[in-house]
Amino acid sequence: MVAAPRVLVVDDEPNIVDLLRMALRFHGFDVLTAATGRSALQLAVQARPDLMILDVMLPDVDGFEVCRTLRAGGQSVPVVYLTARDAHRDKIAGLTYGGDDYVTKPFAVDELVARVRAVLRRTSPPRPEPAPDPPATTLRFADVELDPDTHVVRRAGEPIELSPTEFTLLRYFLTNPNRVLSRVQILDAVWSYDFAGEPTVVDQYVSYLRRKLGRHGPSLIHTQRGFGYALRLPAAGTGR
Repeated sequence: MVAAPRVLVVDDEPNIVDLLRMALRFHGFDVLTAATGRSALQLAVQARPDLMILDVMLPDVDGFEVCRTLRAGGQSVPVVYLTARDAHRDKIAGLTYGGDDYVTKPFAVDELVARVRAVLRRTSPPRPEPAPDPPATTLRFADVELDPDTHVVRRAGEPIELSPTEFTLLRYFLTNPNRVLSRVQILDAVWSYDFAGEPTVVDQYVSYLRRKLGRHGPSLIHTQRGFGYALRLPAAGTGR
């Protein structure tokens, strides 16, 4: 079993630390926290995090100096700065000191999580080539069928024309039935970590897919408010 990526959150504002701890754990990360630059430097050595989210304005040593010290000591842990300082010269300084990305406050949690995943993807060592995939089999849920080889989709026996993105989105839902999928998870799977758009693109494509599937039966893609979407059967007697 692959261990969850470990993220060290360094910020002296408890509300931000609590928000990031909950959000990152929800998305499958192991989370450590620190409130000062000195404690962050100690944890970076002791706990060996996979990534650090680092506030610039800390009460003892500022985040730029923390990053510079890490790099001078041979520590290559990726760093995503989190700060209210959004001047262009501050961003250049942060990246010059060895940072990997720069997010300004206030921030959207989904965007920050997506950036964390993007940095981890860029900085992780390459994985060995996987073994060839076995022949694809038709995916089914309720009366929906998707053939990965022929790209044919049917509902209740009727063919449904989907765009390539809609097809990939439906395939992701079909491989994760009855599971709540967040917008960031869907972005990662369908558009990849490097997608530069907004998470709201997920809402648009879910709407397109619902409309096409809904021509032949009740809705199967349900909104879990505050979390994301799930492919599941309608509640008994509701058709929803």
